[in-house]
Amino acid sequence: MPLASAAEGQWPKFQNGGRSSIDIALPTEWSPEQNIAWTADIEGYGQSTPIVAHDQIVVTSTSGENKDEYHVSSFAVDTGKLNWQVDVANPSPFKNSPMVSRAAPSAVATDTGFVAFFEGGVLLAITPSGETQWKRDLVAEFGPITARHGLSASLEADSAHVFVWVEREEAPYVLAVNPTTGEDIWKADGLGATSWASPRLVPVEDGQQLVCSASGKLVGLDPITGERLWEFTELSNNTSNTPTIVSKGRFLIGASDGRGETNAGASAASNGLVEISRGDDGKFQAKFLWQAKKATCTFGSPVVAGDTAAIVNRTGVLYRLDLETGEQVSAKRTDAGGLWATPLVAGGNLYLFGYKGTTSVISLADGKEISENRCWPEGGDGEKTPGFGGGNVLYAGAPAGDRLLIRRGDKLYAIGAK
Repeated sequence: MPLASAAEGQWPKFQNGGRSSIDIALPTEWSPEQNIAWTADIEGYGQSTPIVAHDQIVVTSTSGENKDEYHVSSFAVDTGKLNWQVDVANPSPFKNSPMVSRAAPSAVATDTGFVAFFEGGVLLAITPSGETQWKRDLVAEFGPITARHGLSASLEADSAHVFVWVEREEAPYVLAVNPTTGEDIWKADGLGATSWASPRLVPVEDGQQLVCSASGKLVGLDPITGERLWEFTELSNNTSNTPTIVSKGRFLIGASDGRGETNAGASAASNGLVEISRGDDGKFQAKFLWQAKKATCTFGSPVVAGDTAAIVNRTGVLYRLDLETGEQVSAKRTDAGGLWATPLVAGGNLYLFGYKGTTSVISLADGKEISENRCWPEGGDGEKTPGFGGGNVLYAGAPAGDRLLIRRGDKLYAIGAK
C-alpha cells in the first residue's frame, strides 16, 4: 500500500515526509486582490498542514468551547468547493484556548484514503469519498493525553504502517497501526521529554528508521518492530523541529534560541547535520557532522535549499549554510518575520511563510528577495492579533499542482491562475 507520491503532484503528509523541495514553479507574487484562485472557509480552527492526494485537499480542524467536535474536510483542488466533511465528537473535551494546540497534527494519505489524528485521542481512517473506514479512541485505550501546550505531532507512514507519537507527561508512547484496519502492529515507549515535533522516517542504507526529536534527545526506532536502535543526547532546545532528510542516513535538525528553556547558549550548536551510521560494534549511532555557529530556528524546520541548509530565526533572519560543511554562506533579514510553518523550495525559489501572514519569496540563484506577499490585509478580519494559536496565523504552505496553498487557522487560500 504505497503512499501517494509527491512526484505525482501530491503532498501526502506533513512536510512531504521531510522533502520540502519540488521542481514545480509556483506563483511568486500575489495579494488579496491579485492571483488568488479561490478561498475556502474551514469550520472551526486548526493548525495542521493541508494534505494533497487523491485529487483533493484535506485539512483538519476543531470547533466548540471545549474543542467539542473534530472535523476532517476535503476540498476540490481546482475550485475549493467542499467535497465532504467528516465530523467526530471529541471524547475528551478540553478548553479551546490559544495556549493549547488546536487540531495541530497533520493527516497522512495512503493508497486507500486518509488517516487523521486529534489531541482528544481520536484516530480515524477515511476513504477518498469521505466514508469512515475505522475509528479508535486512544485516550480510552491508553489514558489521557496531557502535555504542555497540547499535542502537535503529525502522523508519519510507510507502505504498511501509520505511526502515531504521543509524547505526554506520563507514559509517552509511539504506536504503529495498520492503515487498512487500524489494528496495533507495535507500541513502544516515547522519549519522556518535551516535544512538539513529528516523527520522521529517515532512509538508511538497509531501509528506514523512525526518528523522533524531543528536548535534549534524538531517538531512532526500527519502524518494523518499534525497537529503539540508538539515542543521541548531545543537543538542546530541539523541541519543535522535525528532521529534514538530506540523503541516506543524513538529516538536518533545528533548535530554538531557548526562550523559556534551558541552555539557550547551546541552541545554535544544536542546529546542524546529523548522520546515522553503524559503530564498530555493529550497533547504530548518531552524531553531528557539523553544527551551526549562529543560526537558530523557531517552529519552522530547516530545509534543503539547493546546496545549502536554510534556517530562519524568530525575527525572520534567513541563514544559509553550506550543506556539506555547515559554513555560513549568508545571513539576511527578510520581510516574512518569524515562521511557524516550515519553508518550501519550489522552482528555484525559497518560500518563507511568516506567521503574521507575509510570505517572502527568495531566489536561490542570487539570494535576493523577489517579493513579499499576503493573502489577507495586515490585521484584517476585525483586526485580530496573531496569538500563540489564535487570530490570523499562517500555519502552513503546500503545493497543489502548480498552485500554492496557504493554510490559516480558519481559511484555505489557493494562489495561482483561475
